[in-house]
Amino acid sequence: MRRRDFITLLGGAVAASPLMAHAQQPAIQVIGVLYNGTDLGMAPQVAVLRRTLNEAGYVEGRNIAFEYRVAENHVDRLPALAVDLVRRGVAVIFVAGGVATALAAKAATSTIPIVFGTGIDPVAAGLVASLNRPGGNMTGTTVVSDVLRSKQLDLLRRIAPRAPAFAFLVDPAVVRTKDDANDLEGAASALGWQMKVFNARTEDEFSAVFAAMAEQRLGALLIQDSGLFNGHPEGLAALAMSIRMPTLSTFREFPLAGGLMSYGASRTDSGRQAALYIVRILKGEKPGDLPVVRPTRFEFVLNLKTAKALGLTVPDTLLALADEVIE
Repeated sequence: MRRRDFITLLGGAVAASPLMAHAQQPAIQVIGVLYNGTDLGMAPQVAVLRRTLNEAGYVEGRNIAFEYRVAENHVDRLPALAVDLVRRGVAVIFVAGGVATALAAKAATSTIPIVFGTGIDPVAAGLVASLNRPGGNMTGTTVVSDVLRSKQLDLLRRIAPRAPAFAFLVDPAVVRTKDDANDLEGAASALGWQMKVFNARTEDEFSAVFAAMAEQRLGALLIQDSGLFNGHPEGLAALAMSIRMPTLSTFREFPLAGGLMSYGASRTDSGRQAALYIVRILKGEKPGDLPVVRPTRFEFVLNLKTAKALGLTVPDTLLALADEVIE
């Protein structure tokens, strides 16, 4: 081979190598995230999502990217946000924060895979045909459990045995609110306990609602699982302390923020399972073939420091039940 031909060939190889390297780089797949709460409320789930995807070889900036759409507790914004993700051409949509979020995503597309994390029965809500065979373009996880409300109430009763009644704080914008109240009222009747429902639609209403609870001297409080309340654990914990109200919420972020107790399914487990489903879908599986995952583990977290500040005597039997005690 002549030197000139060799230099020409070498130059062509050098010029082509960046193009070849570029061609070999994996395509970046975009994951849409739709949430009806706030950035703060979404953060724990997104952290689990990213960590699990990383473990499976999907790294942001290398082969995946995220598009976030957050409604800031304005449910009416969800349909437009969902449509925006569809127009963006995302590969899969992860939805969290309640059934309204999942329904908005479902209405926006029948082709893009959707993975949900919800606290309701997805069959009753019309998201999937069945838990074992969802069909369509949706699957995911649910933290719903038939025994959750009665167990929450039992724990609250143990910490406040002399309370004549308890308050149930709900967000009326949540689709399942009426069912939650009915289920809880049945559990309360079995314990011979009276229940009073209080509504809050925005964070601005929290102070007035807690003032109303204090006036009625109810003695204990259970907070509904909702995007609104889950996104403000610090504020709710401070208000409960200000009126010296023993309070239980669903997720561990509440006692970690200074609240008294939480009991519910692990959002870490739920988020990890949702992420694993996203991985399987990115690899070609169909969401309709992936069964909806129900909780197998519940966690009880007790903030002993808060209990002492409230002047509560925590029974040894209750301490023994706790998965985690914050001191």
